[in-house]
Amino acid sequence: MAGIEDKLLELHALREQARMGGGEQRIDVQHGKGKFTARERIERLLDKGSFEEFDMFVTHRQQEFGLDKNVFLSDGVITGHGTINGRQVMIFSQDFTVLGGSLGEMFAKKIVKIMDYAIKVGAPVVGLNDSGGARIQEGVLSLGGYADIFLKNVMASGVVPQISAVLGPCAGGAVYSPALTDFTLMTKGTSYMFVTGPKVVKTVTHEEVTAEELGGAEVHATKSGVAHFVTEDEDETFELIRKLLTFLPQNNMEETPIVSCSDPIDRLEDDLNYVVPTDANLPYNMRIVIESVVDDGDFLQVRRQWAPNLITGFGRFNGRAVGIVANQPSVLAGVLDNKSSRKGAAFVRFCNAFNLPVVTFVDVPGFMPGTVQEYEGIILNGAKLLYAYSEATVPKITVITRKAYGGAYDVMSSKHLRGDLNYAWPTAEIAVMGPQGAVEVLYSKELRALEGEEKAAFVKEKEDEYRTKFANPYNAARNGYIDDVIEPRNTRFRIIRGLESLAGKRDSNPPKKIGLVPL
Repeated sequence: MAGIEDKLLELHALREQARMGGGEQRIDVQHGKGKFTARERIERLLDKGSFEEFDMFVTHRQQEFGLDKNVFLSDGVITGHGTINGRQVMIFSQDFTVLGGSLGEMFAKKIVKIMDYAIKVGAPVVGLNDSGGARIQEGVLSLGGYADIFLKNVMASGVVPQISAVLGPCAGGAVYSPALTDFTLMTKGTSYMFVTGPKVVKTVTHEEVTAEELGGAEVHATKSGVAHFVTEDEDETFELIRKLLTFLPQNNMEETPIVSCSDPIDRLEDDLNYVVPTDANLPYNMRIVIESVVDDGDFLQVRRQWAPNLITGFGRFNGRAVGIVANQPSVLAGVLDNKSSRKGAAFVRFCNAFNLPVVTFVDVPGFMPGTVQEYEGIILNGAKLLYAYSEATVPKITVITRKAYGGAYDVMSSKHLRGDLNYAWPTAEIAVMGPQGAVEVLYSKELRALEGEEKAAFVKEKEDEYRTKFANPYNAARNGYIDDVIEPRNTRFRIIRGLESLAGKRDSNPPKKIGLVPL
């Protein structure tokens, strides 16, 4: 028995050694920066007592550059599985107290193992990133480790949801794994991402820039679109991950998550009858429309600060999770531009991959004109959104609230792109272009011959005539492109009934190796 006791004592001692990471002093430094340790993060994120760890006793295999004297159990990354809200997730948490969280050969192998396990059992992967980058002492083994992780990210893409939380530095090759995942969260003040740091930038381009200015959370939330969510602190990050996962299935073979709902399906929202201004040029907040119709007003917006002229996010209708895409008339009149087209395309493709119905609210005057947009590829980027809606085989319900002009009408989940149920409010205007532009084109010859009040009266007469003939939902309804013109206050009920009828939808695309998305 004594021998067994000794072995158990050895096991407990090694476990305690592994749990200390880089040691008490480095843990104190981590706390001093306002950051939790890798293990504390796992404890805060997962259901209490649910974490099962893999590879606690793994160490690196290198001897050069002093690594023989710097050997730590777990090798700088904690991996395993646990539950969030009772549902299984795979997790890895990088430990900055161990060699700055730098990635080496065995560090990478641990992450690859957990991702393989996630694909095998069909469970989401959550990565908590806090790393100084490649472990220079391990040379090409470190670079190979990054590439192995990237490959797994690609193989897992569209199979299981992948979520990355950037909770510290993330530089060089380390940034590409979060970029390959479905959602990236960043924390203000403590996290940053960039391919090359401020020192290299200064050497190459002579720009003076801080880490925060180059790749901080706000930069990636507002300018690059890399960050889907920005949080005030790590606890908010963990709470947001827990909430996000409630909207997602475990994998691509599962159906849409459904939870119990006490919000009546026939709840009427009388204010929606008056939310669209009588003046077609005045804005309104589409988010008010969304929150009025989803269960309990609960809407989780994605990429809120990037391309805000298009709203994307998750909500529920009678307990059924859906993805929501909506033009935002209060920002750039809801116009589609390069950024919003990319944003919408990425979101719709995610929903399609994971069996989430897409509900689209349309108020779009068209695509943004101008040389800046054309030079940045509005043709290709607009085509991305068109492609995403076209290939999507999940249930698609569209509600046109006001403007749906030109090619943007086609792109925004129209009947022509296999929209299943397409509704319009009585305020909807569906036409090639707005009345003002149409009159200028149709009556250009007559307008050249008129001046002053006579011209103004003629323009008003023709605009009213055009609006009566085309800028309404009934012409499209007569042609079957709109399934019904509905009362705005009844929108929630009609969407729920539509989703119920589409629950057994079966649709497919022609057999192909891959579709060539316009890039």
